[in-house]
Parts: sequence; structure tokens; C-alpha cells
Amino acid sequence: MRKEIILGILCFLIAASICVQYRSVHSYTTEGQASVQSMSQNKLRDRVLKEKENNTKLNALYDSAEKELEQVTKDSANKSDETKQLEEQLSELNRLCGYTDITGKGLIITLRDADPSENDSSDSIVHDLDLIDVVNELFNAGAEAVSINDQRILSTTAINCNGNVVRINNEKIAVPFVIKAIGSPEGLYGTLFRPDGYLDLMKNANIKIEFEKKENNDLVIPKYTGKRQYEYLQIDE
Repeated sequence: MRKEIILGILCFLIAASICVQYRSVHSYTTEGQASVQSMSQNKLRDRVLKEKENNTKLNALYDSAEKELEQVTKDSANKSDETKQLEEQLSELNRLCGYTDITGKGLIITLRDADPSENDSSDSIVHDLDLIDVVNELFNAGAEAVSINDQRILSTTAINCNGNVVRINNEKIAVPFVIKAIGSPEGLYGTLFRPDGYLDLMKNANIKIEFEKKENNDLVIPKYTGKRQYEYLQIDE
């Protein structure tokens, strides 16, 4: 009987000990899980806040980049317009200065020396002064561009005699002299071929003169291919 009581007490104590240990373990496990869960939530919360902060910065950078892109696009458009205007002005200046080929209506005049049998005087030969007078009459009649044997006539062009040949833009030019002029075909013709005009005088000296009116904007005058050299001209900046 005494053994049974002692055995019962031992069993009770063991059972109580097991119960206490279970509760301790359960309590520790529950608290640990709660602690771990709490730590995870804090980390996640911190990460979310950090990502929100980064996202805010990225949005700000995006807005800034978008505004900068708009400004660059706007500036580029303005620059493109300014560039286009400058290119148009440069093209017009090149045309006026003779640095581009031009096409239009006009007149072609061909001059040849008289046959030796018809006239033996110096008047039977086309001289540099004859070419100068014809060119001046063309410009006075409204010609917008003139060339002689494809040598573009500019304000600085020199026409002079060099032995038996004529030099234009320092290039040797021989007969026949083909003069092209862009302008009103009728106006140019009326001025040059008027009675007692310069070509009329040349014709009386048996100089051979031919002409052709170009009405279809297919008369081409080439650009000036030489180089202008200025020794005394000063450009103010």
C-alpha cells in the first residue's frame, strides 16, 4: 500500500513536471513566433516605406526629365526654324553673289568675228570692250545673271584682251562668244536689238550676231568657280 502511494506521488510529480515543461515550451514558442512575426512585419514596413521613398524620388526624376525633354524639343524646333532661315538667307546670298547655278528665262546671244573678206578693219573683230558694253546693256535692261562662255559675270569680273584671246575671270576665252542672260526675254531683246543700239553698230561692222529667246525657264547659267581675293576690304565685326 505504501509503495503504491509513493508510486502515485511520483507519477503525479512527473505528470506535473511534464505539464509545466509543455506550458513553458508552448509559451516560449508562441512568444517567439510572435516576436519573429513582429520583426518580419517591422522589416516589411520599413522596406515598404523605403520603396515608397525611392518611388517618390523616381517620379520626381521622371517629371524633371520629361520637362527637360519638352524644353529640348522646343529648343530644337526653334533652332531648326532659325537654321532653316539662315540656310535660306545663305542660299539667297550665294545666288546673288554668283556661287550657285541658276535657271530661268532669258536670252542667248552669240558673237563671231566678221569674215576677213567682208571687212579688214579692227572693227570686224569682237574685242573685250565690245563684250563689256554688251554685258552692261544686259544688266541695264534688267538681266539678273549673265555669263560669257559659261564664265559667270560678277561685280569683280575683269574682261580684258590678252593677245588674240580675251580673258574673263582670268580664263582665256575665244570666239565664238556665247552670252547668256537670265531676265525677261522680250525686255532684253528690245534693249539690245534696238535701232542704233550697240549690237546694231556691231552688225554694221559685219560682226556675226545670233540670238535665241528662252521662254521655258530652261536657260542655265553656271556658278562662279573662281576665288575672290580682297586686299583692302575690311569687314567690321
